[in-house]
Amino acid sequence: MHAERPPAAGLGDLTARFACNAVAWTVTLRVVPRGNHATSQTTKATLGLRELLLDGVFKPRERVPELRLVEELGVSRTPLRIALMTLEHEGLLETLPGGGFVVREFTRTDIDDAIELRGVLEGTAARLAAERLESEDELEPLRDLCGELDAIVRTQSIETFMEYLRLNEEFHVAFRKLAKSPQLGRALEHVLALPFAPPSALLMVHSALPQSWEILLVAQHQHHALIDAIGRREGARADAIAREHARLARRNLDIALENRQLLERVPGSSLLRLPAA
Repeated sequence: MHAERPPAAGLGDLTARFACNAVAWTVTLRVVPRGNHATSQTTKATLGLRELLLDGVFKPRERVPELRLVEELGVSRTPLRIALMTLEHEGLLETLPGGGFVVREFTRTDIDDAIELRGVLEGTAARLAAERLESEDELEPLRDLCGELDAIVRTQSIETFMEYLRLNEEFHVAFRKLAKSPQLGRALEHVLALPFAPPSALLMVHSALPQSWEILLVAQHQHHALIDAIGRREGARADAIAREHARLARRNLDIALENRQLLERVPGSSLLRLPAA
């Protein structure tokens, strides 16, 4: 069973929903990104194709129509081929033995594994942050974000929830940077490109289910605990907290699966193979 999504809007004014963040806001690309023409075309093709996949324009196991995409995305064939290979590397597409690409289908096990892997990598980032912290001042951005999040989780509304999504994403980016490891950052980018794997990917269900805000309170408590562990240079504790924090996403997925109509709000939900309701 696959969640149905309406066709994406026209691609003339390209709206790119970033899978690496998988948050509930969109970024409209009204101009081609700066840089040389080839790079701009490749970026345009990658963002546009990722949006189409996450919006469910193509069904799982469906062959990707390359000629049609060249016209719809407004790019030449070479940038599109690079985009296809990039998304195959990210795990959103699979190659066919005879050539070409098909849309990947994800199982619950695939999503659980992606969430677990994110927890391992973020746990490593937290441990390295604790071990490599040079000054308490480095924690100030995290403390400031946590203070803003404290105020938000006490007020249940769509407006405050959208602000929570933004601040939560900023918090995760900030603490990963404290690891001071470009290699780890690249590994995380690869995992975060998968549907449902990013920290905020499954949080949209909470905006319509007031009882599920309790999970946000638990998550916020873990944010504070993580800052405390990093500040005390307790690497093993920071690692454990970050891993447990990532596992909250599994509970978020359970909530989404119990409310199938809400699951459709999550980018990439059409790629998930669901058990019969």
